[in-house]
Amino acid sequence: MPLDTVIHPINRLKICAALSAGGATEGELRYEMRFSRLRELTKLSDATLSKQLTALEEHGYITRFREYGSTRAKDTVWVTLTKKGKEAFDSHVAALREIAGEVPPP
Repeated sequence: MPLDTVIHPINRLKICAALSAGGATEGELRYEMRFSRLRELTKLSDATLSKQLTALEEHGYITRFREYGSTRAKDTVWVTLTKKGKEAFDSHVAALREIAGEVPPP
């Protein structure tokens, strides 16, 4: 199982892990995570998080939606891990476990 070069950089891995663990994924129902919550979980600056989200978005791994407030400061950005992104993340984690010699869970 090969590592995913898009997800492999640690900040992108942290983003995908946070979205996956938080249930912010596409599926039968779609769930999102606020940008601010994702920033808290990953401990990344706004600029770094935004840059990494752009890279993931360019590969179809995440989607972003901006909910406009009365001012830009009151806007809310919602982030979702796409089905493609979830599959890539799960595969990447499985590859890391294989490298580490772990047996994947059933």
